Parts: sequence; structure tokens; C-alpha cells
Amino acid sequence: LFYIFSILSCIYYLLCITLIPCVTTAQRGQYKCKAYNLYHEVWSEAAVVTIGPISITDASWVEVDTRSPAQQMTPTDKVALLIGNMNYMYIRQLCAPIADVHEMTNLLRQMDFKVVSLLDLNCQEMHSAVTEFLLLLDKGVYGLLYFAGHGYENYGNSFMVPIDAPASFTSEHCLCVQKILTMMQERETGLNVFLLDMCRKRNPNDDVLVQTGLLKVTANIVFGYATCADAKAYEVKNEDVSNGIFINFLKRRVFEDEKVTVILDKVAEDMGRCRITHGRQALELRSNLSERRCLTDPIQTEQCSASYSARNLQWTLAHVLPQSQTLQFDCGVTVQLGFAAEFSNVMVIYTRILEKPENITYCCAQLTDFPIDLKKSNQETLLEAGSLLLIDETLPSEAHSRYTRVCGLQRLKKELVFTVCLHYTYSNLDDEIQEKQSVTAGKPLVSKLNLYEPRAQNSKNSYSCLDSSNVPEGSQHASYGLTLDATDSSSQIGQTVSGANIPEETDCDELCDTPQPLVSDVIGSHGEKEDLKTCHLSQQFKDTD
Repeated sequence: LFYIFSILSCIYYLLCITLIPCVTTAQRGQYKCKAYNLYHEVWSEAAVVTIGPISITDASWVEVDTRSPAQQMTPTDKVALLIGNMNYMYIRQLCAPIADVHEMTNLLRQMDFKVVSLLDLNCQEMHSAVTEFLLLLDKGVYGLLYFAGHGYENYGNSFMVPIDAPASFTSEHCLCVQKILTMMQERETGLNVFLLDMCRKRNPNDDVLVQTGLLKVTANIVFGYATCADAKAYEVKNEDVSNGIFINFLKRRVFEDEKVTVILDKVAEDMGRCRITHGRQALELRSNLSERRCLTDPIQTEQCSASYSARNLQWTLAHVLPQSQTLQFDCGVTVQLGFAAEFSNVMVIYTRILEKPENITYCCAQLTDFPIDLKKSNQETLLEAGSLLLIDETLPSEAHSRYTRVCGLQRLKKELVFTVCLHYTYSNLDDEIQEKQSVTAGKPLVSKLNLYEPRAQNSKNSYSCLDSSNVPEGSQHASYGLTLDATDSSSQIGQTVSGANIPEETDCDELCDTPQPLVSDVIGSHGEKEDLKTCHLSQQFKDTD
């Protein structure tokens, strides 16, 4: 009877299968099944569960599109990946990507895009981010990729440069945009939009012809280049924030209910009428879009599919902030911790003293012992903390708060644990007293995706260029990308070159509403330094000697 009961119990537990209607990559891993009763227990062998296809060609789940032809003209969802690389390790740093990604994030969210915005990614992180982006795509989904940073173009292929690329980088160190497009096409997306805000000068160190694979005839591809082939892109300086020329013009048109190509054509016309960009930077549009697809198209959500729900859950998991916490210290002081997202991998933590006893004259709470390197912490204003763009009415008054900006959350391998150190003095004592409490904030925002981990790839469909060979060895490579303001004093960037003229700044109202000098501080295609004067927007560029 004992053995019969054991067998029946095992059968019962094996039949009790838990159904999870919406799964994400957070549920992937090894699973075991345990069958047990009061006398015995048995564990099954471990089974590896992969959520989403390991590669696009391995996809076995396909949803049948049962919508009418009219409904098929509307997107089943809209997803955008925005990457802005600024703080390069071995090549010239940039200024504009942070403002441009922030601007694009706000614009796309207003059009119901699920936006993932990431700053300063290395090569592995860019690989993983693109892989996760591809898993969010499906049949009928609008996919948009925006990149601001260093880049180049060789043999018709565009390459995005990660922040850890060496000075003499080649395609081996970069991501090929055309390979990403090939992967996107396998997802049967309704629209593929690439907005590349980078220079397109040729890389003299890279003579490898990268094989990107055959593109399908889908008639739904749009490339919007910030500048034309073999040309540079520029930034506009506006007080403490720099913007790229491309975004300055695009943000005026992006909400128009027009075909994507019509929008970009209008942006190109606007740029062509601006004297400061005439002859220097011109938008280039490449497209085979045959249908009237608009970024403002409403999402068809009347009958939400399982994949739509899964995308919602996956995106939500990657954008969860820690809950606000209230800490009570032994001295009677109450400290509040709050969290706000600036980007998908950048978070601001604020500390505020809610209550303190009357006999405490001075009281200050500071955050320490972070597992991630912080450049600035416990600042009195958001600006001092390095947050030039975050404006949130829900944040407390700056007069009573301290701000800490946590960047690079994609590199967080464990839970975010830090220390709140309370400094205070009593009215009848001169010595300062300290109390400490440890705080665990979990894995906030995009840190849950573990972008630092390599993703399994099908070698035939790898979107990166790590399979390049026969890379020529050469001298110091010229850096390409958005131009840098020569007056920037941070991180030893934008230093005046010996013999170069100092940029002249004059008012302008043609490009933007406030005076914004346009600055070029770029490296030429053969490594020589080219300095251009800052010009009034109603004046033409003038080269310096």
C-alpha cells in the first residue's frame, strides 16, 4: 500500500502543472520537479527553460494574423531602443547624446512606444540590449532603433561604436546596423525605422567587407541618417545641454500624422533652409516603405494577443523602480528615500529629513558604499548631481533634499545595496554623531536584464561584427561621431588646440528658440584636426586657418 500510495502521489503532482500565461526572460533558467508525500520525496532531472527564441531562426512560436486588411495597416505594438554613447574610454567624448536620447524618449512615449533608453553601453551591453530588443518584436510590431554617438560607414554598412572601443577601432569592435535589420526582418515587423545620429565618414583602419546576409523584400524599411554619406554631424550648445542638429529639427515634425518618409523629407527640407547647416550637414533618407506607415499610428489592442501581454510585462519588469522607503533612526530622526528614473539605466535617489527632535540642531543624511562607481553623490540640487534633464514635480523641494545619481545600472550584478549615514549634533554637544542603516533596493530598472551577460547567438544571424577577420593594423584611428563643444571643461575634453581660433558665440533664433551656438570639433578622415568657428545661424560657416 505504501508503494501504491507513493506512485499515485507522484502521478498526482506530475499532473498538477502550473500554467503561466505571460512569461518573460525573467523566468528563464533551470527547473526541477519534486514529487513527495509524508514518507518520501523525489526530484526530477533539471530542465533548461528558454523564454523567447535563442536566435531568430530557432523561433517555433508564431501567431497567425487574423486581422482584416484594414487592421493589418495598424501596428500590433510599438517598441523603441534608444542608445546614447557619450563617455568613451579611448576616443573623444561627446555631449549631445544624453539630451537627444532624453528628447526622443519623451517624444516616442507620447506616441505609445515602449521605449528602452540606455546611456554609455560597452560592446557586450550593446549586444545584449539589441538581443532583448529583438525579443520584444513580433509580427506587425513597429520597431525603431535610435543611436547617438560615434559611428562610421564602410562599403554601405553603418557601424555603431561602443564606449569601450579602442582608439583604432574596426568593425570587430562595433555593431553593424544592417545586421540588426536582417534580424528584425525575421520577426516580421510591420515597420523598421533606423535613426542614426552619427557621422558617416569612412574608417581608414577598416578594410573588411562585412557580410550582413540577404535582406528580404519587405517594403517596410526606413533609414534616417543625420548626415549624408562621408560627412560629419554636429551639436548645438544650449547653456548646460547640447543637442544634435538632427533632433533639433526632428522634434518639430515627429508628431505630424504623416508617413514616416514624409516626416523625414520635411526635416531634410528644414535643415536645407538653415544657413548654418547648408553645405555641412544634410539629412539623408533611404527607404523602401510602400505603405502609409506613421509613427503616430494607433496600436491595435482590441484583441490583445499573448505576445502583446508578454511584451508589456517584459518592458514593465525592466522599468520597475524601488519603492519609497522611510528609515527610523535611534536618535528619533526620520529619513525618507525616494527614487526616480532618468533613463532605463540611470536612476536618481533623493534623501529627505522628514522629522527630527527639537534638541538636534544639525542633521544630514548621506548615501555611501555603493557597488557602482558614482561621480557625484549627495548633492543639494539635481544639476549638481549631474541630472541636467530630470524635472519631476513629484520630487521634493531641492532646498530640503540631497540627490544621488546612479548610472550604469546595466552593470549591476547583484542587488543594489547602499548605506544611509546620518550625521547630527545635539544642541548641548559640539561633537558630531553618526548612525548608519543598510538599504537594499533590489535590481532596479534595466539591471534585471543582466545586459553584462553574453547572449546565445546563432552564428549565421549574429547581429554584431565579432566574426570579422583580417583586420589591418594601422596607426591611430580617427574618431567619428557627433561633434564636441570646444568650450566644455569637463573630463579634459574640448581643450583648445594650439594655434586654433577660439569659437565666437553669437545669438541665433533660426535653429531654436534660444541662442545656441553650433560647434564643430572633429577629427578629419585622415586624423587631422579641423576647427570651425561657431557661427550665427543667419551666417555661413567659415573655416579657420
